[in-house]
Amino acid sequence: MAPWALLSPGVLVRTGHTVLTWGITLVLFLHDTELRQWEAQGELLLPLTFLLLVLGSLLLYLAVSLMDPGYVNTQPQPQEEPKEEQTAMVPQAIALRRCRYCLVLQPLRARHCRDCRRCVRRYDHHCPWMENCVGERNHPLFVAYLALQLAVLLWGLHLAWSGLHFFQPWGLWLRSSGLLFATFLLLSLFSLVAGLLLASHLYLVASNTTTWEFISSHRIAYLRQRPGNPFDRGLTRNLAHFFCGWPSGSWDTLWAEEEEEGGSSQDV
Repeated sequence: MAPWALLSPGVLVRTGHTVLTWGITLVLFLHDTELRQWEAQGELLLPLTFLLLVLGSLLLYLAVSLMDPGYVNTQPQPQEEPKEEQTAMVPQAIALRRCRYCLVLQPLRARHCRDCRRCVRRYDHHCPWMENCVGERNHPLFVAYLALQLAVLLWGLHLAWSGLHFFQPWGLWLRSSGLLFATFLLLSLFSLVAGLLLASHLYLVASNTTTWEFISSHRIAYLRQRPGNPFDRGLTRNLAHFFCGWPSGSWDTLWAEEEEEGGSSQDV
C-alpha cells in the first residue's frame, strides 16, 4: 500500500470516528460517573454491557462504511441493449438510460455518485461521515447502526450527567469536570443528530422512498410523471422488503404494476 493511501479521506474519517468513540468512552470511565460507582461496588455487568454496545456500534459503523453499497457493474458494455422481457415489462416512457459518467445502463432508482465515482442501486445518499454511499446493500445496516448508535449516545449522555457535580468555586470545578462537561455537550449534539437521522430514515423506509427521491422527486423521470410514490406497498410490506428482502421483485416490476393500476383506474 502506498504511504499516501493512509491519508485518503476514508481512512482519516474512519480513524477519527474510532478515536473519538474510544476517547469519549475513556472520559466516561475516568471521571466519577455511574460507571466508576458500579466498578467500585463490584457490579461489572453494566460497564461490560456498555463497552459491548460501544464496540458493536463501532463494528456496525465500519461494516457500513467499508461494504459495497450496491454498485452497478461498471464493465463497459457499448453494444448492450435492453432485453426483450425488460422492454415488455417496463413502459417505454421510462426506458433504461445510460449513465454519462459510467457508461452503463442504470437500473431504476440507481444514481451516479460523484464522490464514489460509481452508480449505486437504490441510491439514498452519500454519507460524508461514512465516506461511503448508502444504497441498496448497506441501507438496512445503516438504519441498524443509527438505532444502536443512538442508544449508546443516550446512555453515554446519562453517564456523563451523573458525573457532573456542580460546585463553587467555578475555576476548581472547571479544572476537575471541564472535560466531562465538554463530553456531555458533544454527546448532546451527537444524540440530536443521530435521533433526527434515525427518525427521517424510518419515515422514508416506511414509505419505500429514498433521501434522493424525497428531495429531488421533481427532477426524477419515474417520479415526475405521477403525484404519488409508485414503490409504496403499505407499511408492513415496505418494512418487510427493506429489512428482509420480502416480497422480492425488481423495482421495474413494481413501477409497471403501479402504471397499470393507474391506467385501469382512469379507464373506469
